[in-house]
Amino acid sequence: MNTFLIQDNAMGLVSPLFPFDNSYARELPGFYVDWEGARVPEPSLVLFNTSLAQELGLQTSALETPQGAAIFTGMVKPEGSSPLAQVYAGHQFGGFSPQLGDGRALLLGEIIDTNGRRRDIQLKGSGPTPFSRGGDGKAVIGPVLREYIIGEAMHALGIPTTRALAAATTGETIFREGPKPGAVLTRVASSHLRVGTFQFFAARGETEKVRQLADYAIARHDPDLADTQDRYLKLLGRVIERQASLIAKWVLVGFVHGVMNTDNTTISGETIDYGPCAFIDAYNPAAVFSSIDHGGRYAFGRQPMIAQWNLARLAETLLALIDPDDLDKAVERASSELGRFPELYKSAWLDGMRAKTGLQGKEEGDQSLVEALLTMMQNQNVDYTLLFRHLAHAANGNAEKARALFEAPEAFDAWLIDWRERVSRQNIDHNATSTNMNQVNPAYIPRNHKVEEALQAAETGDYTLVKQLLEVLRTPYSENPAHEAYANPPPGDFGPYRTFCGT
Repeated sequence: MNTFLIQDNAMGLVSPLFPFDNSYARELPGFYVDWEGARVPEPSLVLFNTSLAQELGLQTSALETPQGAAIFTGMVKPEGSSPLAQVYAGHQFGGFSPQLGDGRALLLGEIIDTNGRRRDIQLKGSGPTPFSRGGDGKAVIGPVLREYIIGEAMHALGIPTTRALAAATTGETIFREGPKPGAVLTRVASSHLRVGTFQFFAARGETEKVRQLADYAIARHDPDLADTQDRYLKLLGRVIERQASLIAKWVLVGFVHGVMNTDNTTISGETIDYGPCAFIDAYNPAAVFSSIDHGGRYAFGRQPMIAQWNLARLAETLLALIDPDDLDKAVERASSELGRFPELYKSAWLDGMRAKTGLQGKEEGDQSLVEALLTMMQNQNVDYTLLFRHLAHAANGNAEKARALFEAPEAFDAWLIDWRERVSRQNIDHNATSTNMNQVNPAYIPRNHKVEEALQAAETGDYTLVKQLLEVLRTPYSENPAHEAYANPPPGDFGPYRTFCGT
């Protein structure tokens, strides 16, 4: 396979396109299979994330080229890369699969970005691997662009997430409920370590490999724990803390992941694998958008409970490390850590809700006040994003926009009295309260109907709407009159909305 270097004309030097330092490949043999991407007929770069590339320290001009397209489709291996397919297991909709792995993804390698952070660069859709389980290992343009859009939106919203570096088409026709243009996503993550990675080796009784993996995870994500006593229990605690914070952030913006399997639960606390995901319009804890989630296992309101269940599966893999000599004691100590999750989540969620409703400090009745508002929203089918955005106007005395969202606003009127009384006890003026609320309540989210509109156009080769949507979502908290259509809820004839995993 060809490799490419950059020629520095001024200095006469030759350097790699990517300054790889591949610790996973170097330190964890037996945890992956060396592999390479499939050849494709016509690689073409559709989207390139220039700002992310600069953050990674990459030379953008060298990548926004045909050779960049060849790299981003997987048919050309960049100098210094060690492409590999990672192995992992996972609970999928509650059922355990002892071997999953990267069935259509390749980890090219890792680089140290301009902030000194280690980042994975991975291709998704680059062809079959030994873990493809009979699949073709390919992806199509719709799911690739969905992950690009949603991941970048989540980043702009301040939510830990994998990010998209590039989207490229392959010139192939792939069949997914009809012929679709083939495509590959280039994804960036703090790592691709998952709960399922630990499960793969624990299920085989390979305790030393679990230890090796845990030590690697600690060195990469929690290096301050490396030489401490009980480091494996502390690692579990750190992952619990990160996941509690992450899920609270999801819920606060109305995000539904849709497929919270343990192989989609990261050790780093980043959101990963945007398949059948969506944002709620009307507030509904039972909202489900995944076409395969028939029982509502991963419904919007169930996400905290599922996260704790997934973390229990991680805890199980670490028991032999937490206390090798006393399993009962290991279970007790791990259970104690897991028992922290509900309060960690509740605290993060309630603090976030206080910010969304303009409440400073902490008062005993805050949770009841928030829950009363949510109940009204659910009962009257009120748009989640608009309500909180409009509530900022109510802080300045103009509640009409928020009130107009309710078909029967009398209950909301009564709630406003209690809310204003709570806000009045704060040592801050109304304008500052409104400003603070607008900094945490987005004006723009990836509205499902706008995402679908953009993806349908992209399937015909027109990426204009995708680029426009990405530009709007880049600054979600800043209102722009020209972007009003992106703030509006869906038309009445839109839905019921269903999303698909894209495989």
